[in-house]
Amino acid sequence: MALGFTPSVEIYGANAALLNERLVQWQHIDAAGIESDQLTLTLDTEGLDGLPSLGGRIGLRVGYLESGMVDKGQFIIARRTPFLYPMRLVLVATAAPFKESDETGFRRRRSASYGPITLGALFRQLVTRHGFSPRVAPELDGVQIAHVDQSNETDMSFLTRLAREYGAVTKPVNGLYVLARSGQVKSLSGQTLPDVRLSVTRDNRPGDSAFISAKVDEESRSKFQGCQSTWWDSAAAKERVVQVGSAPFNKLGKRRASEQEALVAAISEMRRQEREARNIQIECPGNPALSAEGLVLLDDTWPGFIRGRWSIKKVTSSGSRTQGYRCTLSAKCLEPQPD
Repeated sequence: MALGFTPSVEIYGANAALLNERLVQWQHIDAAGIESDQLTLTLDTEGLDGLPSLGGRIGLRVGYLESGMVDKGQFIIARRTPFLYPMRLVLVATAAPFKESDETGFRRRRSASYGPITLGALFRQLVTRHGFSPRVAPELDGVQIAHVDQSNETDMSFLTRLAREYGAVTKPVNGLYVLARSGQVKSLSGQTLPDVRLSVTRDNRPGDSAFISAKVDEESRSKFQGCQSTWWDSAAAKERVVQVGSAPFNKLGKRRASEQEALVAAISEMRRQEREARNIQIECPGNPALSAEGLVLLDDTWPGFIRGRWSIKKVTSSGSRTQGYRCTLSAKCLEPQPD
């Protein structure tokens, strides 16, 4: 995506004219998994009598005047914090329906048992009662669950934990609730996420508008080379072990109800270990194409040990009248790199 030179941000929805006129700075957090997307606006309230109401629905468009703007979705104002000096108001809006009244019990902790049931059916059952439209990746839809317990957890926390056991993530996106493999969430929600190419300029130094900095965190991959998971064989009345990979093994604590569930859990954990062995944090010029669950391509302008495709876990975009538009992202290695 070719970027422009003049950053532009637009708030739409409830009280849009007031918000755009009074906007001092903004921050948008786009995250994967359980963390809900969040929009924070700081407004100048000098001479302003009233305040924008809680519960209002607003949206964010961001980009550049020369290359166009990208819609980042809609949010519900969940918190407001006025300051006396300087006269400021901070509004925090979330993509999930965290309303004070909580009519559907979205934040209520529950205990329940389910099964036998498929992962897709259980996911649909829980998210539809909160007014979401479910979207499930086909390869996850028919996964069989013999028995599972929800123990004093919110539905959101329970589903996130359950998805993690099968190497998946869940996320609310603009009225949808998506269950998918990492990197598939936005595609299932109707958005297309091509690879975003990042290049380092030849004269890369702080203070330049195109400056990029990065930090790589690489954990030892020799800690575990395999994974063990247990299941209960009721016919033989004994616990059995399923393992993938080779020693040393990471032993999962939870016992599964069947051999198939134990195998899926072990494979999912192995994949997670491999993906998360290498992580990177990048601070770069603002780019509206960067998105959690998307992919970033670090081209041949980067050092050889960093080059390649990375799966984005979180993007924090921010801008102000004085500091322009910047992005900070964290990403994990899409595929293990050879040593």
